[in-house]
Amino acid sequence: MNEAREIDVELLWGPSPLTRALATCGAAVLAAAALSSRWQLIVFAAPLLGVLCSVRWQRGRPAVRISSSAGRQYFFESEQARSTVTVTADTAVALSLSTVDGMDLEVLVEDAADRQTVAVSASRWGRYVVRAHVEAFAAGGLLCGTATVEVADCCVFPIAPPQDTSLPDTDLPDRLGTHLTRHVGPGVEFADIRAYIPGDQLRTVNWPVSARRGALHVTERLTDRAADVVVLIDTHTQPLGPATEATDRMARGAVQVVQSALRQGDRAGVVALGTRRTHWLGADMGKAQFYRILDTILDATGGPETGMSTLAPPGAVPTGAIVIAFSTLLDTDFALALIDLRKRGHTVVAIDILVGAPFAGDRDPLVARMWALQRSFMYRDMGTIGVDVVPWSPEHTVDQAMVLIPRHRRPKLHRR
Repeated sequence: MNEAREIDVELLWGPSPLTRALATCGAAVLAAAALSSRWQLIVFAAPLLGVLCSVRWQRGRPAVRISSSAGRQYFFESEQARSTVTVTADTAVALSLSTVDGMDLEVLVEDAADRQTVAVSASRWGRYVVRAHVEAFAAGGLLCGTATVEVADCCVFPIAPPQDTSLPDTDLPDRLGTHLTRHVGPGVEFADIRAYIPGDQLRTVNWPVSARRGALHVTERLTDRAADVVVLIDTHTQPLGPATEATDRMARGAVQVVQSALRQGDRAGVVALGTRRTHWLGADMGKAQFYRILDTILDATGGPETGMSTLAPPGAVPTGAIVIAFSTLLDTDFALALIDLRKRGHTVVAIDILVGAPFAGDRDPLVARMWALQRSFMYRDMGTIGVDVVPWSPEHTVDQAMVLIPRHRRPKLHRR
């Protein structure tokens, strides 16, 4: 989705290079006339001074307007997005475009000095901007106005692997979906055979069994239901240098879980807790929801620190939703948020993205071993409360990490 943008530019006016040249030449001639006592040099400088004085009766400063064919662009990593930037003014203008570090800008078509078509791309997700530098002349070329404006916002989405992630088995909402449950209802998986009860549909009657037993019997089947999946991401201050890497893995893991849930027909939402105000998007389904979640993740991970958010709002997590949290689990407030969600009756799984010990420099190997032992104690304590914690190392994908979810709460399917 690309949104056009038009901007009225306020230029910062000053003397142009022509004005500086005329002033320099006039001053030099007048100085030479004063030193040599030759009045003829003043006659030579008079036209130069007259040109400088004409700035008062020249036409007023022109209005400058910039239009961009794509003022807001959404695309994925390594993709290219094109836009055309045009400057409209009543005078001669010069246009040049630039961007920030991390984004590549290539000029495809340069129709004139006031119009350019460019292509932008980025290798890493995030929010980027394209800036236009405008230079205009007025008062017969004696004044020069310059301005720098942001003509395009580029939202680059992260790419997640296409693997489907498994979810912990729990009681799902009574809504048709793709997850096999132990509940009896519409479906294709065999559950049981029972005697006919008035009101049962005739298409459920098992005629071979009814003929053998001499009474009507019906076949019960296990129903498939849909899940509500809410991804919880931790935007608290991350440890030392690897903060950017931790945030990157957190965002990619969240995107993969959401992508997998929406592909299976489930509802998905996102909540971001940390040093910024709470960002959340209610659970919904569909392709548009995927892009809304990506936009919310970008807002949560790229904005300035505006405060502290601790607990997930009740309206952000539907009743019976499965909560998948991505965090380094170094902040107590985030752990309290997980415990609070578990107390509300949600199934909570925390994905630990911390790699090794969060200490810099050389350290005794005993420190690393003590840290690993402390983390194992934390895993045990969180599991006792009901929050399952699984580690996720960089060499594995998030769907492989989800396989490690403990099975102690998974109900067995009743089959014959």
